[in-house]
Formats: sequence, C-alpha cells, structure tokens
Amino acid sequence: MELFILVIELAGTMAFAASGAMTGMKKDMDIFGICILALTTAVGGGVIRDLILGNTPPNTFRNPVYATVAILTALVLFLPWVRRFLMRDQRLYDTSMLVLDTAGLGIFTVVGMRIAYSVVPSPTLFLLVFVGVVTGVGGGVIRDMMAGDTPYIFVKHIYACASLAGALVCAALWDPAGEVAAMAVGMTVVMVIRLLSAHYHWNLPKAHD
Repeated sequence: MELFILVIELAGTMAFAASGAMTGMKKDMDIFGICILALTTAVGGGVIRDLILGNTPPNTFRNPVYATVAILTALVLFLPWVRRFLMRDQRLYDTSMLVLDTAGLGIFTVVGMRIAYSVVPSPTLFLLVFVGVVTGVGGGVIRDMMAGDTPYIFVKHIYACASLAGALVCAALWDPAGEVAAMAVGMTVVMVIRLLSAHYHWNLPKAHD
C-alpha cells in the first residue's frame, strides 16, 4: 500500500513539476526561475494542506525526495533537445500542459484526502473535500501567480470542479470500498471530467455570459 502511495505521489510530483517548468520556459525564465516554478508547482498544494492540518513542518521539508524529483524533472526538461521538442509548436505545448495538469490534479486530490484521514482522527466530509481540492489545485495557483497569469482554475474549463467531484466520490467510497479503490476511482473521476471539459470546451458561466 505504501509503495502504491509513493509511486502515485512521485508521478504527481513529476507531472506538476513538468507543468511548472514548461510554464517557466514559455515565460522565457532562466534555469533558476524554471526550477523554482517547477518546485513550487509540485509541492505548493501539499505545503498548504499540511499547514491546514497542523502537520508541521510540512512533509516536503521532512522528506526531500519530492523537492529533489521536482528539480530533477525541471533540469531534464531544460535540456536543449527536450526544450526544443516541447516548445516547437503551440498545440504540442497545450496538449502536454493539459495531460500533465490533469494527472497532477487527479493524483494530488486523492493523496491530500489520504493525508487528512491519517492526520485527523475523525475528519468531516467538508474537511476531507476541502483539503483534497486545495492539495490538487494549490500548486497550479501558485505557479500561475508567480508566472504573472490569472490562476488557471478561475478562467479555463472545468478544473477545481473536477477535483471537487473526484474528492466527493473518493470520500463516498472510502469506507465501503477501501482506500486504494476509493483513491483510484476518485482520481479517475477527476481526470475524466478534466479531459472531457477540455475536449468539449465546457466552462462555468462567466460574468459577461
């Protein structure tokens, strides 16, 4: 079980770190800026989660493996031939960002909920879902703000709502199905809603609609 959690956490870390690094490259940042953006995207949501739960110091600072993986991911993407491949056309860039963001969102939503279950003796549904969503979207919000953009979750397709739906499903299945099944289904729900919303251009109503 612990190996499964570690694997998906590292996968989510790599996915979010890659999205942060690619944003940095798009903004023409130097290698330091790209590494910092990758790092904050990968661990930002988890740090906010741990602070909310009183789990201090945040796990990122107690176990450097996540920060190390994030920085190594950024350095690999910064390699000239990798960078040229990813940035060669807008469609490839947009598709890569969608896949990476979707994977990170789904993984960290359910991982955040598992941490809440392990830290809080009798967590409420509101706490579980809130922590799951914050863990899922927090890193992306920090990334966008540091890059000088309006946070993605406020303007583009169904994003935080996908995390919310997956968190609710995960919480509902936790006791009857077990944590592995609940996390797998919740993660899948987040990813499917996110990808469908991007494909069909689903958006929440806006002020000018």
